[in-house]
Amino acid sequence: MYGKAFAPEYQGALTTLSVNSSLDDVLAAGTERLRAAEQAGEHGEAARSGLAVAEAHRRLGQVREADLAWKASYRAARDAGDVAAMAWALWSGGTLARQRGALPLAFRLLRLAADLGERGGDIVVRGYSLAGLAETGRIQGDYEAVGRLHEQLLAEARRRGEARHTVWALEGIAQMHRNSGDHDTAYALFEEAAHIAARAEDRRGHAWALRGLADIVSVRDGDTERALALLTEAEESCRAMNLSGALAYNHKMRANVCYRAGRYGQARRLYEQALGEFRAMAEPRGEALSRLGLTKSLARLGRDRAETAAELAELAGILERIGLRHAREMVTRAQSELGVGPAESPAESPAGARARTAR
Repeated sequence: MYGKAFAPEYQGALTTLSVNSSLDDVLAAGTERLRAAEQAGEHGEAARSGLAVAEAHRRLGQVREADLAWKASYRAARDAGDVAAMAWALWSGGTLARQRGALPLAFRLLRLAADLGERGGDIVVRGYSLAGLAETGRIQGDYEAVGRLHEQLLAEARRRGEARHTVWALEGIAQMHRNSGDHDTAYALFEEAAHIAARAEDRRGHAWALRGLADIVSVRDGDTERALALLTEAEESCRAMNLSGALAYNHKMRANVCYRAGRYGQARRLYEQALGEFRAMAEPRGEALSRLGLTKSLARLGRDRAETAAELAELAGILERIGLRHAREMVTRAQSELGVGPAESPAESPAGARARTAR
């Protein structure tokens, strides 16, 4: 039995904040409490409130501010001798690093966070940090390495009745099944995640689950209208909480659904919208995937084949440098689908040449 979802990253005087609190409200409350704690010389409280500030900035796509905030939280926790708070700050920094595409840094910070969480006796931050490691490996496409960790974390979350973490684990496992072609299992897991999130009033988790369901409904069933309806429902929660990243991924998925349905003009506009959103928050993975979808849409709308080939070659190099193996395979499939190979013309762009060399 799962209780109501809660947000353990909202700590100290901010524990009254809900998992569904608007990020603008979280940022305002966290900033106010942080200033008061700093003026009073309360390092522990400054660390805890600073964590909420860092997470609000990160989820709003404000990368520079988030980077400054998690580091300040870590310093305050260190000054207070609070090992668990140090772990939470490192978890936030590692999560931000993954969002920015700095995967080696994400692994390093999240491993440190898990170790400090264990030393500090905080099983929640240890679990969140291990989950962060699992998610980082998953988005790289290293399913064999992180699949067992996802299952382990799911079992632990179920045992403790933690709805939010259970939903996260279910969605991660579902995504791996979806990317491996097991759409039926993926659908069942996304559906379970959606039910648990709804009962636990976890709007963020519910929105991500609906996005996953929309993807399966589109690719497996070809039901474009139902997929778009699910995404519209998810978008309402994203906007209510001002979830910039989740909203951008929602728009990219809407573009995917339209592309699969042959609505290439609509897909192009949505990919362009998502691309702008990802660039605004310096999210290289989402940016690259949006560029891939946009390139495919433009090709379907009659773009020059050489330009398409050069763009795909450049994207291949970008994704290899980030370390996203599954996404890199998507580029290979796009090259096959569109009947274009890596750009080989002497007149290709320098970026395209670098991408070809990187392969």
